[in-house]
Amino acid sequence: METVTPFKEIIEEVKDIGGDISKLCFQCGICDTVCPWNLVRNFSIRKIMNQANYGLNEVENEEMWLCSTCGKCVQRCPRGVVQIDVSVALRRLATTYQVFPASVKPVRTVVGGLVADGNPFGEERKTRGKWSKGHKVKKFKESMEYLYFPCCYPSYDKRLTNVAVATAEILKKAGVSFGILGDKENCCGESIRKAGDEDLFKTLAKENIKTFIDAGVKKILVSSPHCYHTFKNEYPEFSVHFEVVHITELLDELIKTGKLLLKGEYNKKVTYHDPCYLGRHNGIYNEPRNILKSVSGIELIEMEDSFENSLCCGGGGGRVWMETLKEERFSNLRVEQAVKVGAEELVTACPYCITMLEDSRVVTGLEDKLVIKDITEIVAEVI
Repeated sequence: METVTPFKEIIEEVKDIGGDISKLCFQCGICDTVCPWNLVRNFSIRKIMNQANYGLNEVENEEMWLCSTCGKCVQRCPRGVVQIDVSVALRRLATTYQVFPASVKPVRTVVGGLVADGNPFGEERKTRGKWSKGHKVKKFKESMEYLYFPCCYPSYDKRLTNVAVATAEILKKAGVSFGILGDKENCCGESIRKAGDEDLFKTLAKENIKTFIDAGVKKILVSSPHCYHTFKNEYPEFSVHFEVVHITELLDELIKTGKLLLKGEYNKKVTYHDPCYLGRHNGIYNEPRNILKSVSGIELIEMEDSFENSLCCGGGGGRVWMETLKEERFSNLRVEQAVKVGAEELVTACPYCITMLEDSRVVTGLEDKLVIKDITEIVAEVI
C-alpha cells in the first residue's frame, strides 16, 4: 500500500535537524560513488536526496532504511549536504506513520525492550551489571574519577561481556578510579535515534542524564563509539556537558605515561578496523594504533580501506538490528580484506563492529583463518 507523505512535512522534518538540502544538493553523485552499499548492490543515496527535495511518495520504501550512517558521503560531499540527517528525518516520518518494510520490523521488537528495560535485547534491567560479578567492580560514587558505561552489548551479549570484563581488569591494574551504575543505566539511545524514533531517544537520554547528574558523574568512559558520539555530541542538546572518553584514548594515555605496563608478548599478525563512529565521526584514528604498536610481538598490517577511508561494518544507523541479506553485508568484504593482507586477527574497538564481523567470519567460511578481537581483549592478555 502506497503511503503519500506531504511535501511540506518532509521539508520541515529535514529543516528541523539542520539539513535544508533543497539549497545544497545539485545531484553530482559523488555520494553514490563512495557509498559502501554500491559494493554489494545497486543503491543511490543521491536518489534519496532527490526524493527528499521534491516529495517522497512511499515512506515504507526499503531504500530509505539502508543508510548505515557511516559518514562517507558527508565526508566527500562538495556542497556540505548532510545526507545522514536527511535519511534520519525520513525515518522519523516513517516512524510517525508506523509504516516499515519487512527488513525493518525487528526494530519494533527492539523498541519494546528499550521501553520496558532500557536495553534492545529485552533482558531484565536488574541483570545489566551481571557481567561484573566476581571481578570486584565497584558501584560508582561521586568521589570516583570515571563512570564506566559499557554499552548494552558488553552488558548483555555473551560474546561481548568479555570486553567489559577485560576493560575493568585493565582499569584496576592501572589504578584508575572508576565504578558502574549497572541497573540504573539505559541504552544511550544513539541507534534508535538513527532508526527514526526520536521520542524514545529523548526519553532514554533524559533518564540517563538525570541518573548521571544525581550520581555526580563528571567523566564518562565508554567502550562503544556510538555511546561516545551520543554522550559527547548529542546529549549537549539537552544543555549538559560531560567529559566523554573512549577507552582507546585512555589506554593510549595510560601506556604513554607508564601507568599501564604491557609486559607480555603477542606474537600475531593483526590488522585494525576503524569503526565509523570512532574514526570518521570523531577523528580517533591514531590512539588504537598506538596501543597495538606498544604491544611486544605484534605485527600491525593495514587493510586496503583504513583510517578515514575505512569500510563500514554495516551496523550503524540501527542496522545492527535490521535484517541484511548474507550476500549484502559489508562486513563480509571486511573480513576478506583482513585475510587478504595476511592478518591472523582482525582487531577493532566497537561492539557493533565485533557483532557484525563475528557473523561474517562464519558466513564467509573464514572462521578458521581469522579471529575477531576487541583491542581491550589483547591489552588484558599482555598485562
